Amino acid sequence: MSTWHVILLGLIEGLTEFLPVSSTGHLLLAGHFLGFRSPGKTFEVLIQLGAILAILSVYAGKLVHLLVDFPRDDRTRRFVLAVLIAFLPAAVIGATLHKYIKGYLFESPALVCTSLIVGGIVLLAVDKMRLSQRYIDVMDYPLAMALVIGFAQCLAMIPGVSRSGATIVAALLLGADKRSATEFTFFLAMPTMAGAFAYDLYKNWAILAPEDFKGIALGFAVSFIAGVIVVRYLLDFVSRHGFAPFAWWRIFIGGMGLGALAVLG
Repeated sequence: MSTWHVILLGLIEGLTEFLPVSSTGHLLLAGHFLGFRSPGKTFEVLIQLGAILAILSVYAGKLVHLLVDFPRDDRTRRFVLAVLIAFLPAAVIGATLHKYIKGYLFESPALVCTSLIVGGIVLLAVDKMRLSQRYIDVMDYPLAMALVIGFAQCLAMIPGVSRSGATIVAALLLGADKRSATEFTFFLAMPTMAGAFAYDLYKNWAILAPEDFKGIALGFAVSFIAGVIVVRYLLDFVSRHGFAPFAWWRIFIGGMGLGALAVLG
């Protein structure tokens, strides 16, 4: 595992984790064409810790506020419950299908490229729709809406779909505005990514060598720095420009990937 591979993949993870472009899809394609393989595809999951800590650091103030208000405020308790309900489908389905996802879906770069293109088309179509906006604050999302968003998040178990992309599209179709839909994915990312990190580390601890941890630590640091930058500016960017730039990027990368696979294999 060369240092420049680790830095590049850590940068890709941090820059794409919270964008609706599929960080996992980008990592798998980069690893495929660079000839990089980690034991059990564990590196690609474990460096998410950097992105997790990035969002925790940026949202530290809001998290403390939620913690203080939780015992006395019904609205805060309902919001926390909504996030947990949205997390539940991925926790159950992810744990059940973990071996199949890592063993088969993660090994198909053609599937990743196709998912990127299809997801880009869907995101572009939804971004152009004139949808009613009934919810402009994540604190007001109904529990039933949170559950539907949670099931939509499970589509991201197919690499290339994008966790944030699936949850944003679901939230928009259910009446959320673009800013709050994006912010809800931030909050939902915290338990989802932390759970994926912990479960993958537990399942693959035995096959990791000491040098693997060095690479993971470096990738984590790079993804943390890049993730902080993205989280700080993404909401304002989405409010001004929508999701079309990310949709076109997905289509471009997916198309380039399919072309490269056809030529290079």
